[in-house]
Amino acid sequence: MNKKINSIRGMHDYFDEDVDIWHRLEKSFKQVLNNYSYEEIKLPILEKTEIFQRAIGDVTDIIEKEMYSFTDRKGNSLTLRPEGTVGCVRAIIQNNLLNKKKLKFWYLGPMFRYERPQKGRYRQFYQLGAEVFGLSTIDIDLEIILLTHRLWKILGINFYMFLEINSIGSKLDRLEYQKQLVSFLEKNKSFLDKQSKERLYSNPFRILDSKNLNVQNLLKQAPLLINFINKESLGQFNNLCNMIDLYGIKYKYNPNLIRGLDYYNDTVFEWKSNQIESSHNTICAGGRYNTLIQELGGEKKPAIGFAIGIERLILLIKSLNITSKVEKINIYIIFIGEENKIHAINLSEEIRDIYSELKIFVSFSNLSLSKKIKHAIESLSRIVILIGSNEIKKQCYLIKELETKKEFYLLKNELMLKISDIFRN
Repeated sequence: MNKKINSIRGMHDYFDEDVDIWHRLEKSFKQVLNNYSYEEIKLPILEKTEIFQRAIGDVTDIIEKEMYSFTDRKGNSLTLRPEGTVGCVRAIIQNNLLNKKKLKFWYLGPMFRYERPQKGRYRQFYQLGAEVFGLSTIDIDLEIILLTHRLWKILGINFYMFLEINSIGSKLDRLEYQKQLVSFLEKNKSFLDKQSKERLYSNPFRILDSKNLNVQNLLKQAPLLINFINKESLGQFNNLCNMIDLYGIKYKYNPNLIRGLDYYNDTVFEWKSNQIESSHNTICAGGRYNTLIQELGGEKKPAIGFAIGIERLILLIKSLNITSKVEKINIYIIFIGEENKIHAINLSEEIRDIYSELKIFVSFSNLSLSKKIKHAIESLSRIVILIGSNEIKKQCYLIKELETKKEFYLLKNELMLKISDIFRN
C-alpha cells in the first residue's frame, strides 16, 4: 500500500463550517469596505525578497527566521509574502497610482511565515488587509478605528473585542528611546529570559512584547516611549484618543505596544479578544507608516493600514457559538427507481434555469429513502422533492417542507410557484 501524503505542517485544509463562516466574513468585509469607499485589488503572493528586507527591517523575526524565500532559475531571490502592506505599496508605486484622488484599497489572501505552528498561528494564514495613502491628518486614523469597530458589530462580536492603542512617534524618537531602554535592560540583564537577551542589541523593542512574566514585571520600571515622543506626534495622539472617546469606543492605552515591523510610526493599534484559547489573541492590528512609500522608491506620502487574521476571527466566532445556520442545500431531489433518474435531472435543470441562485442537489447515491431524507435534514435543506413512478403517472411531484413537516402533491407549474413563494419571501 502506498504511503499516505499529508499536508505541510502548519498549512491547513478548510471544510464545511469553517468555509461557511469564511463566506460570511467575506460578505461582511465587502459590505463594510464598500461602505467606506475602499477598492479591492489583487496582489501576487510572490515578491522580490529585497522589498521585505528594505521595508520590514533586517533584524526583525520575520526577516531573520520566518520568510519562505528561494532562488529561481535566473538566480533571483523570491519570497512568499509574509504580510500584505509591502506588496501593496510596491503595486501602488509601480502602477503610478499615488496621484489618484481615491487611494483606499483592500485585499484578501494567504500569507506565509515559517514559525512554530500553534492554534491561531499557522505557516500559511489568511489576512484581510486595507491601506489608505496620502492622508496625514488623524481623521483617517479615527475612520479606520470606526470601520473595524463597525465590522465587529456586524459580525456580532463587538462585546468580545477590546482596543489597545499607542503612539510610537518618529524614527528619531525611537532611536533616542532605544538608547535609554537598552541602558536600563543592560543593568537588569539577569532578569531577562534567553530570547530577550538575544534581542537586546539586535531588536530591543521586541522585548516590550515579551510574554515572559518576569520580563513584563521588569518593564514596569523601564523608561516609557511616550516620554521621548515629539510634541506634534504626542498632540495628534491625544486628539485621536479624545475623538475615539467621543464615539464611545472603549480602549486601553498600552505604552508597550510597538508592533513587530520597522516601518511603523505614530499611531499603532490592536484589536484583541480574551475569548480565544491561545496566547495569540490579536485579531486585527495596524498603524501608520508615513516613510515606507519613500523607502520603496516612491514619493513622500503618508499612509496607514490594518490587517485582520481570518483564522483567528473564525476561532473567535466558533468559540462564541454565534455561527448562523446556513442552508447548504435549498432543494433536495430524490428519485425512486433508476428509470426515474432522468426525470429528476430534467427537473433540477428546469429549476436552475429559473432560479440560478438556489442550491439544487440531486441524490444519485444508492442509500435508502430514509437515509436520503436524513441527509437532506443534515444538509439544512428547505424542501425535498420526491419523484417515483406514481408521481410520473400523475404528472406531479411529492413535496416535503422539512421545517413545517408538511407534505403535498404539486403539478410542475404549481411547484415553480411554490419555490418562488418559499425562496423569494
